[in-house]
Amino acid sequence: MDFQSKSDQDLIHLYVAGNEAGLKELIRRYQSKIYTSIYLLVKDEYLAEDIFQDAFIKVINTLKAGRYNEEGKFLPWVIRIAHNLVIDHFRKEKRTPVISNGDDFDIFEVLGRYDESIEDRLVREQTYKDLKALIQLLPAEQKEVLIMRHYGDMSFKEIADITEVSINTALGRMRYALNNLRKMMQNKELALKN
Repeated sequence: MDFQSKSDQDLIHLYVAGNEAGLKELIRRYQSKIYTSIYLLVKDEYLAEDIFQDAFIKVINTLKAGRYNEEGKFLPWVIRIAHNLVIDHFRKEKRTPVISNGDDFDIFEVLGRYDESIEDRLVREQTYKDLKALIQLLPAEQKEVLIMRHYGDMSFKEIADITEVSINTALGRMRYALNNLRKMMQNKELALKN
């Protein structure tokens, strides 16, 4: 059976019917996006792995209990679960996420490019590293919206619901995040030219 051509909904139905391969394919399909969205919030590889596993335990329990009703919205649903687990973790720790620039995990490795020269690859890797570092410099609210939107494929309505703000606030945070990134990139270019 070709699981890669099946829709998320079909894979969920297969899993609920007892075919473990349905869930395996969903995890394979979205693992890097979900893990990345967690990692960019917690900045700790082991903690991100723990939260990722906890998120999928909740997913499995919800699916097995027949309570899943997010037709066609599997990825945003799992990202929402993971985001809530991140919030719970920081509430327990009674602290806010620490922004650090750990280089052990590069979000952009998951994109994978083929047929590029060594020079192109080095330029791309440096660009992604620079962008990742700049994203970490954004204020927490802006960084959160940017991560959920671009790495979690979430709509602004979903982001607004999760972060408990209006859609306009979520849109504003995204606009500020992009403007701030643009300014930081321009400043970096000016610094390199001088």
